[in-house]
Amino acid sequence: MKPTNAADPYTPHSGDRRWRADHYELRLDYRVATNRLDGTATITATALEDLDKVVVDLHGLSVDRVDIDGQRARKTTTAVHKSTVTPATPIASGTEFTVHVRYRGTPRPLRSPWGQIGWEELTDGVIVAAQPTGAPSWFPCNDRPDDKATYRFEITCETGYDVVANGELLGKERTGRGTRWTYATTDPMATYLATVQIGRYRTHALRGADVPVTLHHPADLAAAAKTDFGQVPDMLALYADRFGPYPFPAYGVVVTDDELEIPLEAHGLAVFGRNHVDGEHGTDRLIAHELAHQWFGNSVTLGRWRDIWLHEGFACYAEWLWSEHRGGDDADRLADEHRAGLLDQPQDLVVADPGPKDMFDDRVYKRGALALHALRRTIGDDAFFAGLRTITERHRHGTVAPSDVLDAFATASDRSVTAIDAVFAPWIDDPGVPELP
Repeated sequence: MKPTNAADPYTPHSGDRRWRADHYELRLDYRVATNRLDGTATITATALEDLDKVVVDLHGLSVDRVDIDGQRARKTTTAVHKSTVTPATPIASGTEFTVHVRYRGTPRPLRSPWGQIGWEELTDGVIVAAQPTGAPSWFPCNDRPDDKATYRFEITCETGYDVVANGELLGKERTGRGTRWTYATTDPMATYLATVQIGRYRTHALRGADVPVTLHHPADLAAAAKTDFGQVPDMLALYADRFGPYPFPAYGVVVTDDELEIPLEAHGLAVFGRNHVDGEHGTDRLIAHELAHQWFGNSVTLGRWRDIWLHEGFACYAEWLWSEHRGGDDADRLADEHRAGLLDQPQDLVVADPGPKDMFDDRVYKRGALALHALRRTIGDDAFFAGLRTITERHRHGTVAPSDVLDAFATASDRSVTAIDAVFAPWIDDPGVPELP
């Protein structure tokens, strides 16, 4: 799915569709004690049309200097959510260019219809939870889910803290300012999935997976965390069979020392609060859900926020697959149970366009999962799981629209797109609660 010049009506103030980012180089010096951030960002980009100005998303931080292609910008104007940069000479369409931004300040989460999102202080550390528009709280960017890029992070903070970011840990070294941690991801990543997690953690590897799995947790939760997340290698094997190969080189889990309202996914990572760890597998459903987002959400990413069910409906259904795989309630029983629950709720939400306020309403999750189960019952397991694998193969590290999903299932089941849509439509396009096949 190619980006268009039309702004996403769910996030109309985010992103500039006249250019795309190809790579972000972020060098951050952060003081946990004072919540002070000094950063430089070098964005390698491509102009999609002639540019006399370059607009980047940045919120709540001061810009000291901007250079474009090594020349100081003629003018930089900073508004609440944006910095508008006038280059020394216009940039022609199709031209690659670099934007180098030096900035600083006290990062704070953004207030949004979905709560506070972005860079947030913990009791003793940091969490970044940016979905959907919180990335500008800590770095200048083109904040659109359909504009994926590669990243390199160099993050320095006080020695004694562990820093976790997306991608491979390339190095860790002492400096005069503390300890510098360097990470890089070579798989294209959406801005909202970029993250930094800082805390005093213990780290160990989980054995038995086909890819490296790393668990970061507070020292006092060692035994409970190892128990609760010990099934991640088995989950990875199940999802690789159902969805296709795991899409990234490694997987990491961070358990913060603070309690969190909900867990969250990031590119190659998932983050949980200490309240999600009990040593008794009390949150297996959530662990399964966040892992599934590595396929549906992080590798295969929506192009428009109205299509959030392509992330959450699929991850919710993955919970049901894990339950039946482990000998718990099977997907048939869970589908019947959740359908009955929907009958007790207002039937005024259309999953295909829930509106920004209701984008993360639980009905989006459950109706999306029920649409998938209705299709599974209609076309059978072989075609259904072949369709899931077709989606993740065709759109690996890219963006996806509902039409792409219909086409993948049509191909896998040897049926028409119209026939597949007829199964989905009552769950996705209409507000009522239909019968399951």
